[in-house]
Amino acid sequence: MHSAEPLPTAPIGHVLGGREEVRDDHWGAVEAVIRLDAAQYGPEALAGLGDFSHLEVVFQFHLVPEEKIESGARHPRGREDWPLVGIFAQRGKNRPNRLGVSRCELVKVDGLDLHVRGLDAVDGTPVLDLKPWMREFGPRGEVRQPQWATELMDDYYR
Repeated sequence: MHSAEPLPTAPIGHVLGGREEVRDDHWGAVEAVIRLDAAQYGPEALAGLGDFSHLEVVFQFHLVPEEKIESGARHPRGREDWPLVGIFAQRGKNRPNRLGVSRCELVKVDGLDLHVRGLDAVDGTPVLDLKPWMREFGPRGEVRQPQWATELMDDYYR
């Protein structure tokens, strides 16, 4: 099997507005703009995207310092009453590659600006990719998750 050289991951754009500080909860009403890099893309790159109600956004947790990256297990949000679980069994920001994946509402497309609501990324966040959300990409079958995860997410989008 041949392995390809890793591709450089240059941002396609950045988050503008919304929150300036990182907080864990209450992202549902936060409005921001994803502005594509005009040096790389023209408005044609977004043709047809406005027909979708939601986006899936891949971004970089650029504010996480190297020494805060987790590679083992921890208690989510530092809560000792929740179990010790591996970094890949939670969605925390201190991930090995500092990649975030989120779904948000697409309010409108305006040139190279995507107006969004409910994106859990702060002002200045590098956006690496985005895709329209299609319901067929949602989970098939019943979703299973532990109780601590349900508790953690209770106020996340409120």
